[in-house]
Parts: sequence; structure tokens; C-alpha cells
Amino acid sequence: MSIIITIIKIVVILGFLVLIHETGHFVVARLCKIKVNEFSIGFGPLIWTKQTEKTKYSLRLIPLRWLCEYVRRRGTF
Repeated sequence: MSIIITIIKIVVILGFLVLIHETGHFVVARLCKIKVNEFSIGFGPLIWTKQTEKTKYSLRLIPLRWLCEYVRRRGTF
């Protein structure tokens, strides 16, 4: 039982760190006037979404991935 709790704690801590990291991408892209298409928490089936004028925010079923999708300039990776 303690292994399961430890795994859950690790997933929560890593998820929080990735959230901070991806939020940094989001903020810097916005400050540099780069269009952010989507800021998503998780992957898999869609649970909730909100489309604003500039960005689509979404929450998905499996919260193990965070996404900040932005428009890339031509000629960049």
C-alpha cells in the first residue's frame, strides 16, 4: 500500500513541476506576442475546454502531460 501512495506522490510532484515549466512557456510566448493555440493539462479524452479569443484551454482525463502549443515561425523546428 505504501508503494502506491509513494507513486501517487511522485506523479503529483512531477505534475506540479511540469505545470510550472509549461506555464513559463505560456507566459513567455504571450510576452513575446507569439500566439498560443492551446494550453492543455493531460492527454486522452477531453473533460473540459474553454475557447477564448486567443487560446484554447483544456483539461484531459490522464494528467501526466501538459501542453503549451504555440505557432512557430517558418523555418524553425
